Amino acid sequence: MHDLGEFMKGLLQRFTQWFNSTQSRVGRLWEDRFKSVIVESGAAARTIAAYIDLNPVRAGMVADPADYRWSSYGEAVGGGAKGNGKTARQGLVRAYFADQGAGFEVQKWQEVSRLYRRIMGMALGRKSGRAEEAKSGRSPTRRPITKNSAELLASESGDNETVLPDLKVAEMLHCRVRYFTDGAVIGSRDFVNEAFTAARARFGPKRKDGARKIKGNASAVKGTLWSMRDLQKGV
Repeated sequence: MHDLGEFMKGLLQRFTQWFNSTQSRVGRLWEDRFKSVIVESGAAARTIAAYIDLNPVRAGMVADPADYRWSSYGEAVGGGAKGNGKTARQGLVRAYFADQGAGFEVQKWQEVSRLYRRIMGMALGRKSGRAEEAKSGRSPTRRPITKNSAELLASESGDNETVLPDLKVAEMLHCRVRYFTDGAVIGSRDFVNEAFTAARARFGPKRKDGARKIKGNASAVKGTLWSMRDLQKGV
């Protein structure tokens, strides 16, 4: 129970055995084996949290991550089974502000929600939030007002110092980023190097440090986030 990889291996094997038995089937049930990545608080945690919450959008299951109730964001926005979604909100607050000393203060959810919706809106090519306008007619219905990335940039009061980097990150979040599943350790250069030093015996004598530059689809965070693994394909 103290090794997450071993715990998940046993859990998935037992569930597969149970499912195959109840459904009269044989063979593998899961496409890939369990993977985990060590993530630094701050920029890395915020980025990867948003990446995970956009998984159902990337898979074509929903158009908006808020519509997928089996994610932290969907649970937080939807309110949860008992109508509050407190645990999910606490988790997102922690992921977003842990580097600033925040714990699980659910009262910070409104601020996190605004910041999170902004990056989600950019990733979806829409202005953050769910603005609506009424159609004319006897029984008005509502439809979402959307803006593409170019319109979004124009509407941000010229704050391009913030908007342009965020837009690049948002575009990255809409892509599959292998570093976030196979990078082993993701964070600042110092954080990755500290993890490398702690696990030095796992690496060959020719390797001098741990931090590797992020490339490919994740190049938007190059220089901000680093990876333990130097991936060559499908990045």
